[in-house]
This record gives sequence, structure tokens and C-alpha cells, in this order.
Amino acid sequence: MAVLKVKFTKSRRDKLAQILWVLNWVSVVSGIILFSLGLFLKIEIKKRNEVMAKGDINSVPNMLISVGVIACIINFLGGKICYDCSDTNKFSRWKLVMLPYIVCTFCFTFCILVGALMCYTMRNELEESLYLGLRNAIKFYKDTDIPGRCFLKKTVDLLQIGFQCCGNNGFRDWFEIQWVSPRYLNMASKEVLDRLKSNVDGKFLVDGVPFSCCNPSSPRPCIQYQLTNNSAHYNYDFLTEELNIWVKGCREALLDYYTAIMRSIGIAALLIWWFELSVLIGVRYLQTAMKNVLLLGDLEGESDGWILENSFVETAKYNINIIKNLGKANQISTVSGMNDPNIDVENTNCGKNNVTTKSIPADS
Repeated sequence: MAVLKVKFTKSRRDKLAQILWVLNWVSVVSGIILFSLGLFLKIEIKKRNEVMAKGDINSVPNMLISVGVIACIINFLGGKICYDCSDTNKFSRWKLVMLPYIVCTFCFTFCILVGALMCYTMRNELEESLYLGLRNAIKFYKDTDIPGRCFLKKTVDLLQIGFQCCGNNGFRDWFEIQWVSPRYLNMASKEVLDRLKSNVDGKFLVDGVPFSCCNPSSPRPCIQYQLTNNSAHYNYDFLTEELNIWVKGCREALLDYYTAIMRSIGIAALLIWWFELSVLIGVRYLQTAMKNVLLLGDLEGESDGWILENSFVETAKYNINIIKNLGKANQISTVSGMNDPNIDVENTNCGKNNVTTKSIPADS
């Protein structure tokens, strides 16, 4: 029994073909939107590439860019097919192409759904990439004279100012690394030497943060050093008073930023998926209706259209059997003595072994 069978008159078939022609051109625009969203996300990730570890975070924008390009090509072809389906004679040349086209479009539509879901499932990979990338960027913050790292100080400072954040997880991350370059340390100072000797690794560690962590909205001058020393500052208690530096870590700030972008892109991709799926269903109805009207031979008469010719279970069993039997016709038996059916077959003369050969009489 056919699934979701609908009866079409000639006028309804023509109207369906015209509507699908318009919708396919709208789908071309949706493909351009998908491509643009993927390109935008790729550019946004590229902007902060220095504070991200290499990983699979580019898989989402690459997927969106790919399906966007494919959408433009497939829907352009679909528009041409639907336009020709309004004429039965023109449909004949697309008759063998439409079913493979529908199968390819279904696979492509499924890729759009996968791309939309990836926008919601990449949070963990993105968080890990940001954690490792920010940790390395902060670690090499002081290396302003080393080629390949000299840009990291500016990158981290602009990041902390722009996203109003400090450190990887928080401002205390700066307490655990030496972020002041040795060229700016007075090695003749006893305080500096004592601090270097007090650390096992010989690092100059302070309970301070770079200037880019300062909150310009704070009512008091920015306190960058001795943040945990209440006696070093007048009327100051770091446990109770709201610090005049950014408290949120940059990993959290960037993660919220990219999550909001990918959530919006995911919603847009889901809407496009629903639209593409509805267009695909319409093309399937048009294909089956036009196929049946040709079988009936009455080009002006009614015809049935459906999603599946048989039930879901029967269709699944049929396709599974095709997959199972695929290639069996080309298999050669490997049983001993059975490689060639013509081997070891006795020669027979159909019971005429004793027939005497007549000699040709000689001319007298």
C-alpha cells in the first residue's frame, strides 16, 4: 500500500510543478545563506586562531560551506526539472534522472541536518581547544622578543580588553606563570633576586595581572599588583570587595560568544532543513504523479502520487535485500573442482557410439 497517496489532476500537477520551480530558486538563496553562515563562522574562528589549539573545530564551518555550495547546484538543477515537468513531453527526458536526483537530494538534506546538529554538539571540542590555546598564549605572553611568539602579548591584551575577561579560567591564572619579560626585571634588585630564588623553576611570579585585565568602569584606580594583599592597599579587601579587574575567564567569555553564534546558525540551518525537506517531498509527489500519468497513457487524466510506493517495512526489506544480493551475480565459487562448470564433464554422443561411418563410394 502506498504511503501518503494523493490524487492529482492535470491542473494540480502543473500548479505543483510551477510552485516547486519557484521554491527551488528560493532554495538556491537558502544555499547561499548556508554558505555565508559557514564562511562567517570560519572567519570568526580564524580571528582567534592564536588562542585556539588545533582540532576539529573547523568541521562545522566547513560542513556549512560545503552543503551551501551543493544546495545551490542541486536546487538550480531541481528548478530546471520542475519547470520542464509542466510539459509532459519535456518530462520524458528527465524521467530516468528524477529518482536518482531525489535520492541525492535526500542525502544532501540529511547533511544539512547533520550540520545543524553539529552546531549544538561542538561545545566540548571548542571548550578544550580554547583551554589549551589560551593556556599556551598566556604562557608565552612575556616572549615579546622571540619570533613566532612576539604577537601573543598584543593578542591576549586585545582579547582581554575586548571580551572583558582575565586569564584562562580567571585572574589567578596569571599568578602561576611569569608574564613579565626578563628584560624588564632589575637583576640588581634584592627583591627581584629573592623572588626568583624562592621559586623552584626560577620564575618571577607575582600576584598581579597585566593592565588589560583592568575594568575601566571601576571607581578606584586599577590595582594590578598584590591583589591578595589587603595591607598593600588602603581600604581594600580582596575577599569582600568587588575587584576592579575582570573576574570572568577568557575561556568562558569566548565559549559563550561562539556558543551564541553557533546556536543562531544551528537554528537557521534547521529552518533551511525543514524547507529543503518540504521541497523534496513536493518533488517526490511530482515525480510519481508524472510517472503514473505516462503509464496510464492519458496525459490529461488523473494520476496518483505518493512518497513511497509500498509501506515503510516493505520498502526497507526490499532495499536490504538489494544490498545483500549486491555483487552476488559476479561471485565465482571457490569450492574445489567447481571453479568451471565445464570441467570434468564426460563427453557424450547421445547414445550413438557404435554408429558406423559410411565411406563415400568411389567413382567407377
